[in-house]
Amino acid sequence: MIKQKIATTLAVFTLLFGTSFLVSNVYADETCMSPYMAKIVGQEDFVYVWTLGDEGLGDGQDKLVTVDVNPKSPKYGTVIETLSVGGRNEAHHSGFTDDRKYLWAGGLDTNKIFIFDVHTNPAKPSLTKVITDFVSASGGVVGPHTTYALPGRMMVTGLSNNKDNGGRTALVEYSNAGEYIATHWMPTDENLRGAEKTGKFADGYGYDLRALPRRNVMVTSSFTGWSNYMMDLGKMVKDPEAMKRFGNTVVIWDLHTKKPKKILDVPGAPLEVRCAWQPNQNWCITTTALTSKLWLIYEDADNEWQAKPIADIGDASKIPLPVDISLESDDTGVWINTFMDGKTRHFDLTDLDNVKQTYEKVIDTQVNMASSSWDGKRVYYTSSLLANWDKKGDDNSQYFKSYHWDGKELVEKFSIDFNALKLGRAHQMRFGAYSLYSNFSPIEKTSKLAKLIKQE
Repeated sequence: MIKQKIATTLAVFTLLFGTSFLVSNVYADETCMSPYMAKIVGQEDFVYVWTLGDEGLGDGQDKLVTVDVNPKSPKYGTVIETLSVGGRNEAHHSGFTDDRKYLWAGGLDTNKIFIFDVHTNPAKPSLTKVITDFVSASGGVVGPHTTYALPGRMMVTGLSNNKDNGGRTALVEYSNAGEYIATHWMPTDENLRGAEKTGKFADGYGYDLRALPRRNVMVTSSFTGWSNYMMDLGKMVKDPEAMKRFGNTVVIWDLHTKKPKKILDVPGAPLEVRCAWQPNQNWCITTTALTSKLWLIYEDADNEWQAKPIADIGDASKIPLPVDISLESDDTGVWINTFMDGKTRHFDLTDLDNVKQTYEKVIDTQVNMASSSWDGKRVYYTSSLLANWDKKGDDNSQYFKSYHWDGKELVEKFSIDFNALKLGRAHQMRFGAYSLYSNFSPIEKTSKLAKLIKQE
């Protein structure tokens, strides 16, 4: 009886206060995350949405919006917290540190990087630091885009530079504490920086970044500079000179030395990069926004990195504009969003020599980001691409949507109208979970505590 009471007391204590030695063994997250990052398995509790402020809507500021996505929560499907950061910075992408305690979120226009504490209280993030000297510290890099976790480091991709506001740019390396370490410039025809040029292009443009540690490789893609991404979309597509200012390359880097090794031609503005998770799969994929193709970046039989298109995404003549992609954790499929027609498409990747689209669904008048859970059962969508590129009038739908995927059909679970709530333009999503920082969520604590007390 005494042993039973002691055991019950310890269990109650653990439920109430948590312990440092009983952290749940839970690993996995949305499938676009860094392999170095602590991860979530099973049901995420929150989705953090990095949101662009919209002039005249609410406070008009960029903000981090926290959505409760746990079906067991009484607040499921609602916004439970918003944290405004002051002004409109062209909020865009975000990423966690490797220990997943902090979320870094960049502004493409003001070049600020906002660092949020998401571990002290996952339901209520706090702003702990703002990096304001990104341009000067980096030596002229503009437009902090991807914030990607390496061991004890954050690698930030730039989109532009402060000399001509064009697409030539660099990777900028920071410590997890937000201290500048180094700038790694993209290779160009004028300075290949030791890289091998394999085709027509060495444009020096940048966009996204992913790592494949088992092959000691980083892969970067390319987009366009500040002068384009801050321009009205309708105006830009009618400007022949502006349409020439898009990237056409993917660069293979040495992960350890941070030196570029090989420049691959991938014409048409390759955007998001996703690398295979399974240990026997040495490849990454990307999509080209202007030519509407899915590309494979792969290691051939001679251990040389190559690039080739493997599928068309919709009808390129209608410019569907492929944007975000979400690779399934077993590497057998990928979700691809096309902004202009508001569709999400699923492609079967089980045979990379015969890739086929297997499903499509209209999400809304426009769609940008997609984030799928590790088990593949939940897919979340947001709407905004860039403030000056989003559709106008009634077509400017701004939302966060949750879907269930059973392998055959996407079924909407809930939708949050960001316009109606005066929150702004919903852009990138990142997952949060109590399981990363303690044994149980408040929901689990209440349930388990009630059962223990009843047993007594």
